[in-house]
Amino acid sequence: MSWFPIAIIAQIILGTSAVFDKILLRRSVFNPLAYTFWLGVLGALAVVLLPFSSFALPLSIIGVALVAGALFLIAMYFLFASLHKGEASKSLLLIGGLTPVTTLLTASFVLHEPLSAAAIIGFALLVLGGFALFISEEKELRKKIALLACVSALFFGFSNVLSKYVFLQGTFVEGFFWIKLGGVFCVLLFLINPSVRRRIFSAVHRDHAKHHMLYLFNRGYAAAGSILINIAIFLAHPALVEATQSIKYAVIFIAAWVLLGEHFKGKALVGKFLALFFIGAGFMWIAFADFAHNIPVDTERPVTWGATFSQKFSRDLGLDWKENFTAFMHELNPSAVRLVAYWDDIEKERGVFDFSETDWLLDAAAQSNARVVFAVGMKAPRWPECHVPGWAKNLDTEKREEALRAYITAVVERYRTRDVVAMWQVENEPYLAFGDCPKRGVNFLEQEVALVRLFDATHPVLTTDGGEFGLWYKAAREGDAFGTTMYRKVYPKVIGPRFGVVEYPLAPSYFKFKEWVVRRILSDQQKPFIVIELQAEPWGPKPISQLTDAEQDDIFGPDYFRETITYAKDAGFDEYYLWGTEWWYWKKLKGDERYWDIAKELFKGE
Repeated sequence: MSWFPIAIIAQIILGTSAVFDKILLRRSVFNPLAYTFWLGVLGALAVVLLPFSSFALPLSIIGVALVAGALFLIAMYFLFASLHKGEASKSLLLIGGLTPVTTLLTASFVLHEPLSAAAIIGFALLVLGGFALFISEEKELRKKIALLACVSALFFGFSNVLSKYVFLQGTFVEGFFWIKLGGVFCVLLFLINPSVRRRIFSAVHRDHAKHHMLYLFNRGYAAAGSILINIAIFLAHPALVEATQSIKYAVIFIAAWVLLGEHFKGKALVGKFLALFFIGAGFMWIAFADFAHNIPVDTERPVTWGATFSQKFSRDLGLDWKENFTAFMHELNPSAVRLVAYWDDIEKERGVFDFSETDWLLDAAAQSNARVVFAVGMKAPRWPECHVPGWAKNLDTEKREEALRAYITAVVERYRTRDVVAMWQVENEPYLAFGDCPKRGVNFLEQEVALVRLFDATHPVLTTDGGEFGLWYKAAREGDAFGTTMYRKVYPKVIGPRFGVVEYPLAPSYFKFKEWVVRRILSDQQKPFIVIELQAEPWGPKPISQLTDAEQDDIFGPDYFRETITYAKDAGFDEYYLWGTEWWYWKKLKGDERYWDIAKELFKGE
C-alpha cells in the first residue's frame, strides 16, 4: 500500500478541519485544557478495535505506545495554548515547519532509518514550503508563543517516532489502540488536580450547546485525518509523513483566502505563492518517487546475464586478451556477450581493414554457443570512449563521418551472415558528453542506424544512453532495442578531487520510472529495454591497475558486487551485461578469485 495518497487525504482533512476551527474560535471562549481533555477522551473510541486483535504486545512495547499517545496529547496542549495566546496562523505554521525536523532528528537516534535521496529532496521542498508560509506571515510572533510552538513541535516529533517504533513491532491496529489509550490515560490525569478539573468542566458549562456539537463534529472529522496520518506513519518514515503538513497549510491558506475572505498583498502574497511553488514541487517529487517505487517488478521473471569484453582494455591491463576471453567463455560460460569492433584497430590505414581480432572473438563466442551484441561506431566501450584512427583525427567533421560510415559498412557486410551475431549496437552512449571525442556530424546516429539496416535487414539495432544523466528518448527512438548503463560508484573528474569517489543516491525505482516515462513518450510498450553496462569493477581517481588492492576493495568490494546484482534485479530489466570481465581475470591471476567466483555463480544460476 502506498503511504503518500493516504497522507495527502489526511492533510486535506486536517487542513479543512483547521479552517473550521478558525470559524469556531471566532464564536466561543477557547480553553486549551478543555480542548485537550476532550480530544484525549475521544481516543477511548479505540475500544471498537478490541474484536479485531488480541493486542498481546510485549509490555515494553505497550509502555512505549502509551508514552507516544501521552506525548501526542501534551503536544496538542501546547499547540492549543499557543493558539489561545493569539496569532494562530503564525504559530501553526511554525509548528508545521518544525515538527518534520524534530521528527527527522529524533528518528535518526531512535529508528536508525535514513531517508532515501529522493525522499530527502521531497522532504526538503515540503519543509521549505512550510517555512516560506511562516515567513510570509506579516504578523510578528511573540517570544512566549514561539516557545509554546517549539515545545509542541518537539513533543510531536517524539510522539511520531515512538509511534513508528511501536508500529514496527506489531500490526497497525495493535499499535494504534495502545497509542490512543495512552492519550486517554494522559488526559484522565488532568482530573486529579481539583483546580484543573474545575477549569475543564466550567468551560463546558460556559459555552453554548451548539458550539459543543460543532466542536465534537469537527473533532470527529479531524480524528479521521489523524487515523490516516497514523496509517501513513505505519507505512513510511514519520519525518516524511510530517513533511506533508505543508500541504495542509496550503489548504488552510487557500481556504482562508477563498472562504474566509482573508486578503493578502505585497510581500506576503508573493511569499505565499513562492511557498505554494515549493510545496507543489515537493508534492510532485514525492508523488513521482512514490509511483516509481510502486511500479511492479516480477521477481520470478527470467533474467539473462551477459558481460562486455574489450580486447583493448585487456591489453591495457597487461593480459593476453585471447587467454582472457577463452577463460571467460569456458569457465564462466555466459549465454550472452557484448563485443566491440574498434575502428582504430580494424582500420589502422585508410581503406585497409584488418578483421583478425574480431574474426577470432566471434569464432570463440560461437564455439561457446553465446549470442553476441556487436558494437560498431566511433564511440565504443572503454576509454577514451571515441576510438578514432590516427589518420582520421585531422579530417574535418564531414570527411571523418564519411570515413566512419565506410568502416561501419565494411564491418556489417563482413558479419551480417554470422549466426552468432544477435544484435548490432550502433555507437555507445552517443548523446552523453563523456570521453575524448571530436565534433559529430548532423544526425550522425540516424545515418549510421539507417546504414546498418540498409546492409543488414535481419538483425535488430541497439542504441544506448547513459543511465543516470542520459535522457534516453533520443537514443531509444532510433533503435529496435534500447540499452542503458547502470553505475553506482563513480569518480567524476569535476568534483572528484574534492569529494573522491561518490555513490549516486539513486534507488532502482529511478530506472523503472525512467523506462515508464520514455515508453509512454515513444508510445511503445514492446521495445526491449536492457542494461548494456552494469558496473562490476571499481572506478577511482587512477586507472584500476594503479589502485592498491585495499583501494579496489573499498570502492567495489565483493559484498558491494553482490549488492549491485540485487540492486539491478530490483530495477526490473530482463537482460544485463556486466562491466568488468577483464578486471575479474586480472584479479584472479593475482590470486584473488572472489570476483571471478561471484560472476561464475551468477552465470551458472541464470
